[in-house]
Amino acid sequence: MTTSMDLPSDPPSLRTLLSVDLGDPFPVIALGALVVAVWYLASVARTRSEGRTWPWYRTASFLTGCAITAVVTGLQIDSYGYALFSVFVFQHLTLSMAVPPLLVLGSPGRLLLRATPHHGFGRYVLRAALIALRSPVGAALVHPVVTVPLFLFSYYGLYLTPLFDFFAVSRPGHVGMELFFLGSGILFILPILATGPVPGTHTNMGRFFELFVEMPLHVFFGLFLMMASTPLLTTFSSPPSSWNVNVMDDQQLAGGLAWSYGEPVAVFVIIVFAIRWRRDEAISNGVVDKRVDRVGDIDLEAYNAYLRELSQGSDRHR
Repeated sequence: MTTSMDLPSDPPSLRTLLSVDLGDPFPVIALGALVVAVWYLASVARTRSEGRTWPWYRTASFLTGCAITAVVTGLQIDSYGYALFSVFVFQHLTLSMAVPPLLVLGSPGRLLLRATPHHGFGRYVLRAALIALRSPVGAALVHPVVTVPLFLFSYYGLYLTPLFDFFAVSRPGHVGMELFFLGSGILFILPILATGPVPGTHTNMGRFFELFVEMPLHVFFGLFLMMASTPLLTTFSSPPSSWNVNVMDDQQLAGGLAWSYGEPVAVFVIIVFAIRWRRDEAISNGVVDKRVDRVGDIDLEAYNAYLRELSQGSDRHR
């Protein structure tokens, strides 16, 4: 393995993985998560100062997502991820599967529209947000035609080709892959769990299809890793001897994580999605009931009229 940074000298353990190191490499993504969290809290404070409410659970969800992002990219766990397959896969799964639902359930887009002032610089921010919301590019990015290939590429196209070793040897490449995992995870989960407006048109059946197609894919990748008899990647083939790590055991652990990690997350997402689907159906049925009370059942009347026409036509032919 070749890398342009100094790896930790101590063997990996829970204590060393969760220790703080502000040296090399600098935690760029963790700093970004902190900045976004501060913006979110300031926006919530502004919203409430104007007499409007903001649910506490949305704030808790978003801040938890930011905190987890900071932990897996800002502590020593990120340094070990340069040399240990299992640690990097844990970072990958966390950034692509665990963090995105928490961020999306925090409804940052809705908060942006609600907290941004409608004058001064805020007008341009709101205008840009609305353009992105109505843009065909935005709709394309969250369409299954894009999200499914991205999800496939993040596992099979990256790990099973020379691309991973090409990017992993440098700090920008390592950070870039982490950002890609986070971004692709958000694009996948956004149309499924978002509470506010989302680019494009998405039906509940379409959302269910996306869940059904994408969620199991990491399981097959995990089985592939556990069944492999040789090291898959050059990047993780020679960790420091002082760590006393068996490369194949570590690859087996990476496969076990890929196979099992996403299952609790998938169950959580499916439960939230099912609750949303049931709520949407209840709202839709309520709207239909109100329309029937007001103007009658138009569909039923049209069907009855059609039956009468058939009956009259049959009588004329006799």
